[in-house]
Amino acid sequence: MATLKEKIGYGFGDMSSSMFWKIFSYYLPLFYSNVYGLSLADTGFLLLVTRIWDAVSDPMMGIIADRTHTRWGKYRPYLLWTSLPFALCGILMFTTPDLGPTGKLIWAYVTYILMMTVYTAINVPYGAMLGVMTDDSDTKTVFSSYRMFFAYGGSFIALFAWEPLCAWFREATGSLTDAWQYAMMVIATLCFIIFLLCFLLTKEHVKSLSTVSVAKDFRSLLTNVPWWLLIGAALCSNLFSTVRGATAAYFFKDYIGEDVFLNLGDVTILFYAGLFLGVGEVANMAGVVLAVPLSRRLGKKSTYILTMAALAVLSILFFYLPCTAFGCWMMLLMQVIISVCTGIVSPLVWSMYADVSDYAELKDGTASTGLIFSSSSMAQKFGGAMGGAAVMWILAAFGYDTAEGAVQTAEALTGLNLLMSWIPATVAVLAIVVVYFYPLTKQRVEEIDRELKNVRNVVR
Repeated sequence: MATLKEKIGYGFGDMSSSMFWKIFSYYLPLFYSNVYGLSLADTGFLLLVTRIWDAVSDPMMGIIADRTHTRWGKYRPYLLWTSLPFALCGILMFTTPDLGPTGKLIWAYVTYILMMTVYTAINVPYGAMLGVMTDDSDTKTVFSSYRMFFAYGGSFIALFAWEPLCAWFREATGSLTDAWQYAMMVIATLCFIIFLLCFLLTKEHVKSLSTVSVAKDFRSLLTNVPWWLLIGAALCSNLFSTVRGATAAYFFKDYIGEDVFLNLGDVTILFYAGLFLGVGEVANMAGVVLAVPLSRRLGKKSTYILTMAALAVLSILFFYLPCTAFGCWMMLLMQVIISVCTGIVSPLVWSMYADVSDYAELKDGTASTGLIFSSSSMAQKFGGAMGGAAVMWILAAFGYDTAEGAVQTAEALTGLNLLMSWIPATVAVLAIVVVYFYPLTKQRVEEIDRELKNVRNVVR
């Protein structure tokens, strides 16, 4: 039986990762285009190229982790070894050097690639730990739910604090570029500490061995039909969130406006991107709580399909909300409901990867947990790469002007609204089509669990 300490400890890992990932996804495009000084085209290409490299490196890290053997286990020691480089690389990425345009572009590529390489080195083993912390499918969903609950908690802290931190440091230093760097120093320090806590509070219980060659591991992976389908589903779900998240800062800056206040009784609140995104992270946490009972009752596959259908409908409705006080309240309400749904989907995907890993072990007689979980990280990063780049290119296609104080055209504003509504809705529909063919139903997963328990050596 998994202990509460282990569940919380495992959750800490994605809390740290998500604090970085959400800032990278939601604010890094704005940083590069409006603070650092890159063009939209250069920013889009940078996001695409670096994250594609990051995604390609994931399987390599999975293979390395699968063949690691230490007194701390196979995957857990990487949390200790790479937590400090993880924090330092984040700071370097948000550092603006005193270089010319070419030098700054090179710096951006080098620091982003370095950051994503270290992110892979810590996050792929962390994800693979889910496959060796328990051998029970329902308990994996519980672990995955703790993971995503803490992930959204960390995201809420980072997103809610990011703009106030930048504003405070800008007032203190008088420099916009220094303000963004110092804000990242605060977040990076928290991430370093939290990853160390994840290492200290967790333990690997399931002993799994990769007993065949790397080539055979890859052959097993490439002939794994559920893996291919889940890759498509994970890519779509991450693309959905990335497109909306990467657009939000631009959407609030130009479509909503920077000085919009909402009345809540006698209290007046500023309606800004950090509030919108932060409220969404809290709603994500509520969705994570719902994921376990819904998946136990309906099965993971059915829960995923129904939730993505709801996301498609809600996203389309978002397009028609007016930019008035009532419309802003409705946007906030819609963000809550959409985020509850994405909160349900996220732990399901990670838990389904654990089921795919068990399926592969039973089918081929060897555990390649790290390789399989690295594919989930790969899909996440491909989704982020395509989503972040697509947002930049779509904004450019609609004539978005990055100049400070620029007034956007009606066409550019329409583009912003489409990026928050119809475009992610289309992605959600595609996800439904992909998962419809996913074969690991609730009954099939239970059969796999029973058969594997007869052949595994479980360390209690």
